[in-house]
Parts: sequence; structure tokens; C-alpha cells
Amino acid sequence: MARLPRWTKAFGPSMSRPRLRDALLAAAGATLGLALLGLLLPPGGDVALGLYLIAPFGATAVLLFAAPNSPLAQPWSAVAGNGVAAAVAVAVVRAAPPPELAPALAAGLAILAMMLVRALHPPGGAVAMTAALNPGPIHEIGFRFALEPVMLGTAALVLLALAYARVSGRHYPLRQAPATDRAPPERLGLDEADLAAILRDYRQSANLGTEDLARLIAAAEMQAAGKRLGALTCGEIMSRDLVTVRPSTPLAKVAEIFRERGFTSLPVVDEAGRLLGVVFQIHLIRGAIRAKRGLTQGLADLFAGRRWAQTAEEVMEVALPRATLATPAALILPWLAEGATEAVPVMERGRLVGIVTRSDLLAALAARAAREG
Repeated sequence: MARLPRWTKAFGPSMSRPRLRDALLAAAGATLGLALLGLLLPPGGDVALGLYLIAPFGATAVLLFAAPNSPLAQPWSAVAGNGVAAAVAVAVVRAAPPPELAPALAAGLAILAMMLVRALHPPGGAVAMTAALNPGPIHEIGFRFALEPVMLGTAALVLLALAYARVSGRHYPLRQAPATDRAPPERLGLDEADLAAILRDYRQSANLGTEDLARLIAAAEMQAAGKRLGALTCGEIMSRDLVTVRPSTPLAKVAEIFRERGFTSLPVVDEAGRLLGVVFQIHLIRGAIRAKRGLTQGLADLFAGRRWAQTAEEVMEVALPRATLATPAALILPWLAEGATEAVPVMERGRLVGIVTRSDLLAALAARAAREG
């Protein structure tokens, strides 16, 4: 069978195949959301009171539950977009254009209004046409149609989508990133204006938000860095010349080791050499702030060994990711690059044999780039 011309691909699916779990979550969320909305706005509700379902809510549910990361699905876009579109449509109906022109005019002006208020929401076009195709009831309800059922119903769906996202482990609205996650633009060295300019240049402002774009760029960079590491293992790049301390080691002694050796982390082991935790430089700084009058005086006292009674065991971090000699270096790259940890201990048969720091990873990447160049 002859291969189809390349241009025919434009008419095929452009979305990647979703995971079955995501598809089921989206379908279940939309079903539940619209069912609960139906209790608030019954299908056979009171038109005079404005309490009734309209078909565009189904389209809004698609975005809120199936594409919650889209800028078109965010609360402002949904509530304000549908509301503005409804108000524009009511104005068009009251202007009494020819019946055959009213739906197109209402939808076109609604798109213009939504874009001007930065609230583009595709179901808004359906809201406008719904109003234009039902001039009788719209004349009776007037601009209250924009408030109820449109904005009331949309706001209810948004709240339901927010609650469903929390229960199902998704993130909605888009800007509700985990509090521990450093902002992707900050990691990239690009500010929001730079990312917005990229989206404008490639005409993607309606499809992606700046944070989503930052995450995609960061993920691509991480993937590329992982490929550059190739088959390297933690055993090949780890630091083997280890200096360790005991749990009872005073922090003044730990600070002295940091200063003399230039380390940023120190493993804490017991008498049998088993890893108990790791002390990082940031732990000393935090301890100094807590224990002393201020950061400058606290650090001066700390490095001079004055009035410092804490031990390594009191400040060490124990909830650390760990690796083995055979662990691919690319696997621990995200942990170190994204700030999940400062160093990854390497274990063999329950004993500490090395540690991989950011410096070790950078050195490995630099060496690989030099060989490739």
C-alpha cells in the first residue's frame, strides 16, 4: 500500500495517546460535576428564575475535567468568558438584528469580548449562540441570563473541578503548583515576560500558560542532560574519598570540616559504618539563626566554636533518596537538579560507599560534552 502524502497527517490525531487512568478520571469528573450541577440547576428548571441547565456547560466540563492545565480552562477564563459571552449575546438579541444573522453576530462579538478581557473560553461561543437562537426567553430574562444560569453554573462547575482535582491528585487551577517546587521560570533563568513572548511569537498563548511552557522546557532540558549522561552509573561518578562524622559530633567540628575541606555535605554514620543521615551546610545556617541573636554573629560564634552545643544527629537529614553503584546517573539527575536533595548517598550491601553531589553530576556532564565535542 502506497504511503499517504505527508500533508494528510494534518487531518489525523494531533494529540498524544492519553493514559487510560487520565481518560477515566476526566470522564468520571465531568459526569460527577454535571450531575451535581443538575441538582443545583435542574434540566427542567424555572426559566423566569434563571435556574436551568444549558448545553454549553457540557463543553465547559470537557475543559475543566479533561484539560485542566489549559489556559482556556482556568477559573477566570471559564467564569468571566462565559459571562461576557452571555452579556454580549443578550445585547445582540436586544438590538434585534435579522434572525439569520443574530447567531453569527453574537458568537463573533463574544469571541472579541472574551479576548479583550483575557478570558477566552471556547464554550462561550456556544453560550452566545444559545442565547441568540432563543430570543424569546432571552428578552424575558435580559442581562440576568449572564449571571444566572451562566456565571452561577460555570462558577459551580469550577468549584467542583477544584474539589475533584484535590481528591484525584491533580493540580487545578494551573497556578496551584506544589509549595515545595521552585518556580520553573526561576530554574530556567527566564522570567514570565520572556516565556510570554515565546508563546506570542509561536501563536500559542491560548494553548499554553507560561508555567506550563517553563515546565516543558525544563523537562526537555532534563531529558537531554540525562541522555548526555548515557549509561554512566552512580558508581562511576560518585565521590569515593568520604569524610564522615558520628551522630555525637559537635556542630562546631562539622563547621570546621566544611571550612577546611570545602564540602557542602557530610554523611553521618554509626560505629558499624551504616548511614544514619547527612548534614548539609544549610543545616548549620538554620541552626545558627535559631540559636543565636542573628545570622552574622551566629555564624561567627559557630565557626569559632563558641557556645555551640548541638550535635550532627540533631540537624542531620534522614529522609534522603539513596542509590546503588549500578543506579543510572540519569535517574538521580532530577533529584539533584530540582532541589529535592543536595546529595545522594550511594550504598552497597547496606554500607555507604560514596556520595553523588551536584558537582559530581556537573563534572560528568562536562566530561561527556568535552568528549563529544
